[in-house]
Amino acid sequence: MRSQEAVEDGSANPRSSFAAHLTATFKEMAMNDIIQKLKTPDECMQLAKNVRDRNPELAQKARRRAVELRAISYKSTSEVELELLKALYAYEEVLSDKNKRKTSASRTWQMIKRHGLIHAAERAVDRKIEPAGYKVLVEMGMQDLTFEAVIVRYPESFNADVVSRAKERLRKLSELKASKRD
Repeated sequence: MRSQEAVEDGSANPRSSFAAHLTATFKEMAMNDIIQKLKTPDECMQLAKNVRDRNPELAQKARRRAVELRAISYKSTSEVELELLKALYAYEEVLSDKNKRKTSASRTWQMIKRHGLIHAAERAVDRKIEPAGYKVLVEMGMQDLTFEAVIVRYPESFNADVVSRAKERLRKLSELKASKRD
């Protein structure tokens, strides 16, 4: 016999569990449909701004879509370059969030112009770790969009020493994130 609490919260009722799952699935599909209809980064950012308080998950997806659209518009020549561009545009989102105005990663763009995208990313992992920037990326749901994360996902495109440094930096950043929760 089921307890009264189980009946009230629906945990013992497979139908209500299924209904909750179905509702969540439809909500996710609706959000994805909305996001896929956005065609420009400006549309994405406007949506993110409009729904930030009442639907933070949709706002997060809209910001991520803006980053993707910016990266696609750059016309990269490979998958790894596209991912590095997403990381760069995500970083610009962090800078813009921090500065409360649209901010370009001008020093990183200069480095890309001088050394190319791959070598600029390799040089970037030699910089001092910025845990505040990583924390904002986590809050934005874009922690996978760091140069380090891209380097670790595409090790064949980078120098082995750089891949090792990227792994170490990600480990340190995840430790910092974990220690902040404690």
